Amino acid sequence: MNDEELLRYSRQILLPQVDIEGQQRLLEARALIIGVGGLGSPAAMYLAAAGIGQLVITDDDEVDLSNLQRQIAHGTTDIGLSKAVSAKQTLEALNPLVTVTALCKRLSGAELEEAADQADVVLDCSDNFNTRFAVNRACVLTRTPLVSGATIRFEGQAAVFTPGREDSPCYNCLYPDVEERTESCSQNGVIAPITGIIGSIQALEAIKIILGIGEPLVGRVLLLDALTMQWNCMTLRRNPACPTCSQSGIRDQRGT
Repeated sequence: MNDEELLRYSRQILLPQVDIEGQQRLLEARALIIGVGGLGSPAAMYLAAAGIGQLVITDDDEVDLSNLQRQIAHGTTDIGLSKAVSAKQTLEALNPLVTVTALCKRLSGAELEEAADQADVVLDCSDNFNTRFAVNRACVLTRTPLVSGATIRFEGQAAVFTPGREDSPCYNCLYPDVEERTESCSQNGVIAPITGIIGSIQALEAIKIILGIGEPLVGRVLLLDALTMQWNCMTLRRNPACPTCSQSGIRDQRGT
């Protein structure tokens, strides 16, 4: 690290859990962020500020006026611009020392699997269950840690999944029936700050995974009711018959 980096990240380096070695690990890390909307905006901004060396952001949508209530990586002048491009500009202005790759598309299939395989951690900041299940499958197949977040109305949740650990469930263990779950913010609404709260938690969990510190939210789902400001933590066990992360499920996905 040069003098500029030492000064920029000095408050983190002071932490014994981080120190010079940990900050260097962050600088060498690669994070894949799926979606740069309400959750992806704060998550990406905090990861960039913390010095995650490579950020890959993917979103196939464009900035709309209705996004600006909560998607803080974008501004009024960005309306009509690709969210990935808009977010890249924001992140580079925040920290020009990080490398930001903007993908103006929705990753799927082999391309999604390859992107997950190249990352040290994946943050699912998407807004629909089809994408969440696809990202989960890619992470299970590549054994890439996945940090999941979701918000709606005044409610939020966060969880971490670490494929390859025998005791770690996957997103499919939490939600086995994707067809029955169609709620969205566009239909039900969402209060602005809760996306910042959950997105920030996702960034924190990603940093903990990269550094190998603390206790990530593995096997737990953190739930927030913002109206009462009460937190709950639900234990989540691995489903031995899960169609995604069980041995038979993995074999079926790989076609072997």
